[in-house]
Amino acid sequence: MKSIAVLAVAAAVLLPAAPAAAQVVLEANAARSEGQWGAELGAGFSVISIGGFRITPGAGVFLSDGHDNRYVLDNAATPPECRKVDGGKVVSDKRCESDSTRFYGRVEATFTLPVAGISVGTGARLMSSKLRPYGTLAVPLVPLVNVKANAGPKYLAAGVQARF
Repeated sequence: MKSIAVLAVAAAVLLPAAPAAAQVVLEANAARSEGQWGAELGAGFSVISIGGFRITPGAGVFLSDGHDNRYVLDNAATPPECRKVDGGKVVSDKRCESDSTRFYGRVEATFTLPVAGISVGTGARLMSSKLRPYGTLAVPLVPLVNVKANAGPKYLAAGVQARF
């Protein structure tokens, strides 16, 4: 009888800690977003984790070289203006910046297949006032480390995801 009580206490203490070991998520991806190639660094925290189902909000930064051949800086204008190459329409100066750092927020809902450990799901990403839906797939590489891919309208990313 004592051994059953000890097992029950151990389970009550250890089982709630097991999901907490994989609540924090860090990601590093190569990505294409809104026509720009770059790198994406992000972090998230699973707020709901029931069985294989998870809801994970997160945030990160998208780093790109900012060079876009569709726009050119017109230095002849006073002050200099950023213009579209096709038609010469004046656009936001951000389009002509040489380096670009943009922050994003995201939320993902995923389900992990119990035997294979493969996670599939959907997400939404808010960057530069644009909300974009996407699908996500993560395949285990080693324990707690996945190879991950996201794809949606004007968004594509692939990289590594680590859970802690």
